[in-house]
Amino acid sequence: MSEDEGRPAPEHVPLEKITDHIWKIPQYKKDMNVSGIVFANQSLLEKMQADRTLWQCANVAQLPGIYKHAITLPDGHEGYGFPIGGVAATDYNEGVISPGGVGYDINCGVRLLSSDITEQDIRPHLPVLVETIFRNVPSGLGSRRKDLTISNSDLDRLAVDGVNFLVERGLGWKEDAEHCEEQGCMMNANPDVVSNTAKSRGLTQIGTLGSGNHFLEIQKVDKIFNLKTAKTFGITHEGQIMVMIHCGSRGYGHQVCSDYLRIMEHAVQKHKINIPDRELACAPGSSLEARNYYQAMACAVNYAFVNRQAIMHWVRQSFQQVLKRDPEKLGLQLVYDVAHNIAKIENHKIDNETKKVWVHRKGATRAFPPGHQDIPTDYRNEGQPVLIPGSMGTSSWVLVGSQKAMDLTFGSTAHGAGRIMSRSAAKRKYWGGEIRTSLEKRGITVKAASPMVLAEEADGAYKNVDTVVDVSDQVGIATKVARLVPLSVVKG
Repeated sequence: MSEDEGRPAPEHVPLEKITDHIWKIPQYKKDMNVSGIVFANQSLLEKMQADRTLWQCANVAQLPGIYKHAITLPDGHEGYGFPIGGVAATDYNEGVISPGGVGYDINCGVRLLSSDITEQDIRPHLPVLVETIFRNVPSGLGSRRKDLTISNSDLDRLAVDGVNFLVERGLGWKEDAEHCEEQGCMMNANPDVVSNTAKSRGLTQIGTLGSGNHFLEIQKVDKIFNLKTAKTFGITHEGQIMVMIHCGSRGYGHQVCSDYLRIMEHAVQKHKINIPDRELACAPGSSLEARNYYQAMACAVNYAFVNRQAIMHWVRQSFQQVLKRDPEKLGLQLVYDVAHNIAKIENHKIDNETKKVWVHRKGATRAFPPGHQDIPTDYRNEGQPVLIPGSMGTSSWVLVGSQKAMDLTFGSTAHGAGRIMSRSAAKRKYWGGEIRTSLEKRGITVKAASPMVLAEEADGAYKNVDTVVDVSDQVGIATKVARLVPLSVVKG
């Protein structure tokens, strides 16, 4: 079910079965420039058919300049314009760029830390550690940072410099940036094309978790599937403690999206672009509107990288305060940081030619193969780490990118479990107190800004992340490395 309840029932979208995990949406509408392709098993597909996911995929296939096919990944569900779990690549010169293909929470993403700590080491300290993290990392709707002073000029600087803005100020380690997508700094960011409203919303929110499905978890390694790759990523044994941070660009990115959706709606008329849904508002990649959006989006991308960097710094401090050991001695190394909502300029092989394209990944994780130059040098022989968080209280996953992803999905795979129930519906069905009790009975410590968010984010509101990962692994667009399970959950 979509967040926007009361929308029309989904129309029938024809499907052709390619394999048990790959389905084709034929060009059944005259304006479809390419077909759609859906990666799902039967149960996941049925969930997609219950909302407008497949209809939206068919709409994306009508974008000017789109290549190969519109893609829906195993976690796909209805979103704004694009399905969440959607990927599309359009020609750099003849195609378009659409904010709906990125989403409101620009560079919502995941950051994973490894450690030298075991479950046995940390279990007695978990209640105090979770309280300390909750105190040090502001969370919840409208949350604001506590001890990081950012001026207006600082805000513009961090939007350009990304992670290194904080590292240079002592909030992190020099090597942190090396293990971030884009090395923690997307190029072409230009604060001059970001509205004052967006800046004012973002000024006080650096280092905050926010609300919704954002979380911070202390996890343990439950099972290793690929020991060689796992060890390269710093995952060495079952029972090892990990920390996962899931959040994005807060009000800054949300406002950038809102501002440019309005601009793009005018651009559609100005450039006489035919689109099937106003939520797919876009502009030619060569236009001023597209260039300004891309530069503003890059600012929000960098804001999100900085946000997760600040949170990670305070997590390291929290471990130090509770365990009385330096973070370096605890081995709290950054494994990787991946973006889930982003548009990129990339080169991909299409019909045996290398094409420069705009790749939209909305609720999708980049999954580049071994040898790719954009992967950190110490991981390059294995491939890019892919981080797929689960729903609250369930497993999360580390996978690795593959050549199959480059061939099938423009180097992309799923980003999470994917919702099947709106937040309002979840609140009607679940009670936060019962969710907390259920988690604590399983040995999972929980700290949340309110019981309501626990109801909204109940596991039953999401697809089974293990099933989503199984499809990715079976198709080969990212393959299993390690399964993680939570010991503690901090929710906004």
